Amino acid sequence: MEIIKENNNLIIKNIECFNIALSLDCGQAFRWRVENDNIWSGVVKNKYLKIKQNENNIIFYDTTEEDFNLIWKEYFDLERDYASILNSYDDKSLISACEAYNGIRILKQDEWEAICSFIISANNNIPRIKGIIERLCENFGARVGERFSFPTPEKLAELEVDDLGVIRSGFRAKYILDAARKISTKEVDIEEIKNMSFEEAKQELLKIKGVGEKVAQCALLYGFGRLEAFPQDVWVKRIVSELYPDGLPQCIKGTEGIAQQYLFHWRRNLDNSK
Repeated sequence: MEIIKENNNLIIKNIECFNIALSLDCGQAFRWRVENDNIWSGVVKNKYLKIKQNENNIIFYDTTEEDFNLIWKEYFDLERDYASILNSYDDKSLISACEAYNGIRILKQDEWEAICSFIISANNNIPRIKGIIERLCENFGARVGERFSFPTPEKLAELEVDDLGVIRSGFRAKYILDAARKISTKEVDIEEIKNMSFEEAKQELLKIKGVGEKVAQCALLYGFGRLEAFPQDVWVKRIVSELYPDGLPQCIKGTEGIAQQYLFHWRRNLDNSK
């Protein structure tokens, strides 16, 4: 990976196994938008970013090297050798998924944002999830560039269910507030969760109303970077029942979350293409 500074932009050259469109729009994050000329925009940790891909080169617009090193390198998981991981998979279906959608990386999102976003995602569809989250940010976040930050748990903890009527989240409003209150008071402590075993961390998240097995696994994978997580929605349950009734392939041990994301995107698009 080579980093070149050009005016106010950073150009990251020769990155293997990284496709921006696939990574940002494969169901693991909900706040990225694609604009004219295939430029994607989003807000992460109160930083607004526009980013574009030209083959294996990535342009980070108006980005400092400090922000790249402190935020974006981790967020896009750029220091992990995905080529080696994908090449280690010897399962036929997984090989097909990786070949079809090569370049998906697991995003390391803010822990609180991941918890809240996947609470909103439960029994929901992606367009509606995106709408609820955008309204949440517009009404209770702070302006960052052309967008808004994700509201802090402390900000949301001050609200009542009626205050969230504007985001049109339905029954999920009470779950959002329960999560915000428990996290802001450290009844559920994000910093402690980071140091827990996987099972302990999952049990801690399950203390939050509206967090079940799938939401906890999603939060651990996409927020806490726990690659051993294997969230199962309807698509992944179908994959497991159809392809792995006797258990997941041994080759994914330790990177279950990466394998899950490829299988999920592959299986979902396989049905949509019929």
